[in-house]
Amino acid sequence: MVQYQLRQQDRQTKARRGQLRTARTVIETPTFIPVGSLGPVKGLEPDDLYNLGFRLMLNNAYHLYLRPGHKIVAELGGLHAFTGWPGAILTDSGGFQIFSLAKLCQVTDEGVTFQSHIDGSTHFITPETAIEIEEALGADIVMAFDQCVALPASREAIREGARRTKLWAERCQASRRRTDQALFGIVQGGLEQDLRVASARDLVGLGFEGYAVGGLSVGESKADMYATLDVTVPELPEDKPRYLMGVGLPEDLIEGVARGIDLFDCVVPSRHGRTGSLFTGSGRVVIKQAQYRRDERPIDPDCGCVVCKRYSRAYLHHLFNVKEMLGARLNTIHNLWYFSDLMQRVRSSIERGTFSAFREEFYRVWMSMESANGEPAGTEREPRAGLD
Repeated sequence: MVQYQLRQQDRQTKARRGQLRTARTVIETPTFIPVGSLGPVKGLEPDDLYNLGFRLMLNNAYHLYLRPGHKIVAELGGLHAFTGWPGAILTDSGGFQIFSLAKLCQVTDEGVTFQSHIDGSTHFITPETAIEIEEALGADIVMAFDQCVALPASREAIREGARRTKLWAERCQASRRRTDQALFGIVQGGLEQDLRVASARDLVGLGFEGYAVGGLSVGESKADMYATLDVTVPELPEDKPRYLMGVGLPEDLIEGVARGIDLFDCVVPSRHGRTGSLFTGSGRVVIKQAQYRRDERPIDPDCGCVVCKRYSRAYLHHLFNVKEMLGARLNTIHNLWYFSDLMQRVRSSIERGTFSAFREEFYRVWMSMESANGEPAGTEREPRAGLD
């Protein structure tokens, strides 16, 4: 099972420092969770992630159900044996992917009928089926099956999705067989603040081991996302982990932490790495740009990752432009180091009681550099659909 210990609370914000203990490892929170939809983070080995400081990763039940199949994974010893990952694993139930990727999706209270985005085959997933899949995969933390309503949507559609999410959460609990997995409920309710509050209270009343805020990072503005967190997070228990699903731009991590979030996941580090967008302490470096053709400097002179210790911007520019797979791997390693180091510095600032000052300094440097680099600072959203 999973145990959460709240160790310290920031006095000026709702930021919190804690530990999440599983049978396999201890996860220091707040933390970022790398996404390996099909098992690995693209191009990386388990040792790469572990050496970068990560102890929890995300696999996606929807994708693994379709390929290679949850029963095959179970026959091979579960996800830990299958992937060789020594840390903890969280599996998304697949609800979001079904609604965002599947073809001809039909939803009823009983479950969801959909066609695979891979081959068009028809499938029917119920809350009971979702739990069966996640138990077969064998993750340490599993998510309840939920209905994520695409925004914008009518208030009635959002209300119906929240109602169905509660119904499915109850059925997920009732169908559990394994006692070594922590089941998290997912709060829905769109951008309707009263529906978010009601959904949170409904799920807390069911008594989950942790709680997630779902249905965000789907195209809404940052202001709307933060306002939704402002009313939702206070409804969640202080002694349980809080997880913001699918959100992972650096400024969103800072703002989520300030509102009391413990866990984040997103494809940002790996996807941005493959497209040549590299995170540094002073903004982003778009490595494909011609200005880096003869640049002998590392990506970030202040970075401690193996990539910055060994390779130049010029070399990474070359790898990207010739489409060498090593380039995507190195870029991903660097980006994940940045995210790991950012969260380590966040945790340290909470421990020292200086998180507010850290937050202000982050915005002074990061957002000014993003604007200078031509990025629409404070407005970018990262779509959750698709693979990592």
